[in-house]
Amino acid sequence: MGMCFPSHNFRRGRVVEDRRSRHCPYLDTINRSVLDFDFEKLCSISLSHINVYACLICGKYFQGRGLKSHAYTHSVQFTHHVFLNLHTLKFYCLPDNYEIIDSSLEDITYVLKPTFTKQHIAGLDKQGKLYRAYDGTTYLPGIVGLNNIKANDYANVVLQAFSNVPPLRNYFLEEENYRGIRRPPGDIMFLLVQRFGELMRKLWNPRNFKAHVSPHEMLQAVVLCSKKNFQITKQGDAVDFMTWFLNALHGALGGTKKKPSIITKAFQGSMRIFSKKLPHPDLPPEEKEALLVTEEYQEQMSESTFLFLTLDLPTAPLYKDEKEQLIIPQVPLFNILGKFNGSTEKEYKTYKENFLKRFQLTKLPPYLIFCIKRFTKNNFFVEKNPTIVNFPITNVDLREYLTEEAQATEKSTTYDLVGAYRIHVLHHVGNWEVMITLSEAYIQAKTDDDTNNTQGCK
Repeated sequence: MGMCFPSHNFRRGRVVEDRRSRHCPYLDTINRSVLDFDFEKLCSISLSHINVYACLICGKYFQGRGLKSHAYTHSVQFTHHVFLNLHTLKFYCLPDNYEIIDSSLEDITYVLKPTFTKQHIAGLDKQGKLYRAYDGTTYLPGIVGLNNIKANDYANVVLQAFSNVPPLRNYFLEEENYRGIRRPPGDIMFLLVQRFGELMRKLWNPRNFKAHVSPHEMLQAVVLCSKKNFQITKQGDAVDFMTWFLNALHGALGGTKKKPSIITKAFQGSMRIFSKKLPHPDLPPEEKEALLVTEEYQEQMSESTFLFLTLDLPTAPLYKDEKEQLIIPQVPLFNILGKFNGSTEKEYKTYKENFLKRFQLTKLPPYLIFCIKRFTKNNFFVEKNPTIVNFPITNVDLREYLTEEAQATEKSTTYDLVGAYRIHVLHHVGNWEVMITLSEAYIQAKTDDDTNNTQGCK
């Protein structure tokens, strides 16, 4: 039983200061098993975000604590007495309306708002200690489940993968890194930064009450900032979401084409694109030959940056005989990486024109994301290519895909797998829980060997 230091009391309908202290007899009524701070902080009755308190006995949110407030009424009606202001992190006893100061409540404020010191962050990759949540389950911080609220698994996999990229994780674990960034008046995009930071700290919290986290507030920010292009209730494409999310975070953090952010520092590489316009296939042969010697149809070279590389799968066979019904095509990762060797050409069709393109890398990022193009759309349906990609877990060397100049300057060109969108979990003190190198992965993230980190989730 702790000491209570009353800060307010009621006198003639007014709230006045009262500095007397007394024992709080209601702390043992707190029910930590029902406390869940992952959802939007709004009153369950008025739906207001202003001055919201959490009832620590039933877990519901109510506005205010004055005589006619929803929290006050709830305390009288249900004899629930201990409340937490979700903004100030102060505890109060209602209806008596005095502040409670007790060290036994610190675990609750830490779950609501986890904080990380530089020393703690620096040691995250040096230990693999399992922690026990209040509900009794054991978990490894960072390897925590994200709830699928309705149809948001496409976003969850991206958020979870990014939470295991050390520079991104370390940046967002410490709120001071981005708190001072100034945005134009009325700009809502910074909400994305705040919510991602909050989610990151919850995922890595070693003192969670439960071994899973709901991304509800994060996804609400996504819906708002994307103008409903990505929703909780409607399935979306993970690559489309990742593309938007990376660029949105970069911009919200004050990044531009010339000014870097933590996003571009972690993921941005560069390449050369060689492009050659092709004559229309229906033209007579002599016209095609005439066009091919004109300047318009000569190969052009351009430089471009990238945040991820798209890998194309070979076309799956259209017809199968009886014996091949259960056989799924397989391809080594290095076969589809040939797209970036500087010599492999592929035809790209637009609405009006066709181009022949080849690609070669000029700079590798510390963390390299592969997006394997499995889905093709037409006017009627979306078709998935089931080809299995056989990928190495460690020592993926990309030196041969760099230009000669880049090969001379790049110190390290080998990568280890951090994670991939589907099944596996790999953390820094263990091996693959299931050793499978055949995968229908859709997104892969790899880390440069120089970072000496093999933490991630799949």
